[in-house]
Amino acid sequence: MKRLVALALLVAAPAFADTPLPPAAMADTQLPDPRQEAKAKALMDELRCVVCQGQAIADSDADMAGQMRALVRERIAQGESPDQIRDWLIDRYGAYITYDPPMSAVTAPLWLAPIVLLLAGVWIARASFKQRRRR
Repeated sequence: MKRLVALALLVAAPAFADTPLPPAAMADTQLPDPRQEAKAKALMDELRCVVCQGQAIADSDADMAGQMRALVRERIAQGESPDQIRDWLIDRYGAYITYDPPMSAVTAPLWLAPIVLLLAGVWIARASFKQRRRR
């Protein structure tokens, strides 16, 4: 019975993610200036939705993503640069919010792990080939 309740809650969770409130004012409305909209769109493609995990706020239908799109457009319209907005969002939500996290002590393993794994793979392959030649 407990498993059934847990499964029902898990399946129903996405239904509770959206609110009945209308979307943010600038969530789906483009800026009048095409250059500003291009900056906003480029930034929205770089920012991760905190609800959807893995989807950019530009592509997400979640209410939170809509609010973040509106925030990006409003700040771009006020003259802030995409870098300033990205830095503010990173300060607020952490480096997870961006698909290109800045190098820091916390994100260093993300940047270094592929290199370490590649070197380990080369080392293992080299040892395997040496062993085959000896036979």
